[in-house]
Amino acid sequence: MTQNPLSRYFRQPAIHIRLPSQGRFYPPGALTETANNEYPVLPMTTMDEITYRTPDALFNGSAVVSVIESCMPNIRDAWRVPSVDIDTILVAIRIATYGHTMDITTRCPNCSTESDYSVDLRRVMERIRAPDYDAPLEIDDLKIFFKTMDYTQINENSMRQFEDQKTMQVLQDADLDDKQKLTQLGEVLKKITEFTSLAMAQNIDRIQTPDHVVTNTDHILELLVNSDRNLFSKIRARIIEIKQSSELRPLDMKCNNCGHEYQQTYTLDMTSFFADAS
Repeated sequence: MTQNPLSRYFRQPAIHIRLPSQGRFYPPGALTETANNEYPVLPMTTMDEITYRTPDALFNGSAVVSVIESCMPNIRDAWRVPSVDIDTILVAIRIATYGHTMDITTRCPNCSTESDYSVDLRRVMERIRAPDYDAPLEIDDLKIFFKTMDYTQINENSMRQFEDQKTMQVLQDADLDDKQKLTQLGEVLKKITEFTSLAMAQNIDRIQTPDHVVTNTDHILELLVNSDRNLFSKIRARIIEIKQSSELRPLDMKCNNCGHEYQQTYTLDMTSFFADAS
């Protein structure tokens, strides 16, 4: 096939990044590793921009997957990207496409003055850290090792949460007597508890007992469902601690009007993170 004479004008990598996971947790074939553990990031194409503006694609996760695979060719299956890498990847794609600054509007909690600030996304990316997944939680004679969920699991859990919230809203507005509402509410809460246990099991890599090393997710889930409150609470607390340690840190702000210093949280979801950059 004749080479396209215009190929030298195709998009080229704008930056290279290191993944917080260092390539761990990717199943075979999902990531093409590099010799120096640095991965090229391409700017988005016009089709990528159209994709992330498609509501259905954003809701079911396919927009995120499509854009990641387009802009990071070394990631062959973005559904299997570990959650600890997602924020770094999204920041890198935005930098590669629109530059390293992002403007945000924030409201001072002291005087309610709104101000615009420019955030250096390179600094944001530098502050993202992977948790220490090698340190187990020890409870009696159990050693519990944790892992990160992949994007498929994250997306499925998000969709479940959305459906549960929608069901709760429908129940509040439904023309039902109190007994019927309580019955249906009990069913919803039961589902939420089941999903919580499943999400916890998906965050556990293995459980080591004096006699066995258990990696089967169904067996781990069965333990969570049948464990006492103390064991369940300790595992959940460690998972929350791990999640918080890898989340984006709030930005340090100082009000231009009253001088009050405060912290501003923010998210990197596709809708808000790229909408203001076009």
